[in-house]
Amino acid sequence: MVKVGIVGGTGYTGVELLRLLAAHPEVELALITSRSEAGLPVAEMFPNLRGHVDLAFSAPDAAALAACDVVFFATPNGVAMQSVPELLESGVKVIDLAADFRLKDADEWAQWYGQPHACPELLGEAVYGLPEVNRAAIKQARLIANPGCYPTAVQLGLLPLLEAGLVDAGRLVADCKSGVSGAGRKASVATLLCETSESFKAYAVPGHRHLPEIRQGLNRTIGGEVGLTFVPHLTPMLRGIHATLYANLSNAATKTDLQALFQQRYADEPFVDVLPAGSHPETRSVKGANTCRIAIHRPQGGDTLVVLSVIDNLVKGAAGQAVQNMNILCGLPETAGLEGIALVP
Repeated sequence: MVKVGIVGGTGYTGVELLRLLAAHPEVELALITSRSEAGLPVAEMFPNLRGHVDLAFSAPDAAALAACDVVFFATPNGVAMQSVPELLESGVKVIDLAADFRLKDADEWAQWYGQPHACPELLGEAVYGLPEVNRAAIKQARLIANPGCYPTAVQLGLLPLLEAGLVDAGRLVADCKSGVSGAGRKASVATLLCETSESFKAYAVPGHRHLPEIRQGLNRTIGGEVGLTFVPHLTPMLRGIHATLYANLSNAATKTDLQALFQQRYADEPFVDVLPAGSHPETRSVKGANTCRIAIHRPQGGDTLVVLSVIDNLVKGAAGQAVQNMNILCGLPETAGLEGIALVP
């Protein structure tokens, strides 16, 4: 059994981690921390876990965390980096669901997150936890940076095209929509029901924090610099990411079976589902599941390819992918604890 601790279990990604790990056949949940809710039984805050999680929230304790095999951080940006060096020295494996270790450049991280990085020496070591790209490195890692939700949907949608060199990498467009849970569980006027219901808006158009993360991953794919326009939108639904991706095809692409390209790229990936030609994936088809569903279109046979990529932002975009990374890291079946079917309606 893998002894697991969770730091910051009161947010949406934290409770999603609890839901998945409580049903995991190879996991022992050792502790869940929260300074503000210490002593409160987890099932009182999250009644869906009644009968499945008997722990109470506890104040962070370095010794208790050091006794775990794996510690997940489901905390705001800037928190994990304060504690990770000590945990690594204790021999604990760490998976951070926030952004503390996603970017390799400390100056770039400080620019986007508004504070200096507390342990820049670990940025080079941290493995970016996108299994479809870094599975081998994840197996050997001490520290895993779990990808963001938008970056997961966008990268999985564009990777096959960039790997094959079939599109103009300098003119990529990611038009993405997210459910309100992507903003977290904090109290905020902008995410109140009356503010988001029956409305739809773009936000952070000049620059979203996930932009450098997406660019970094795509740059690595081509060994150069991509040109990417990324526009996120807030939609009045609880869960889900829908990424509509646009790429200009090269001349070589006209002779390529693009449907087959995607199917072959993800044939052995348990959590990427390439839909039949002409499909339109829906966010509800992945609700609660650790699955990315992808469909490709070439409108009117022109030179623009449209890729549709959908995930649940709390599962494949956060907690589910973190569990997937833990499975790989600990030598468990990659699908362990993640075989649940999406919820409809």
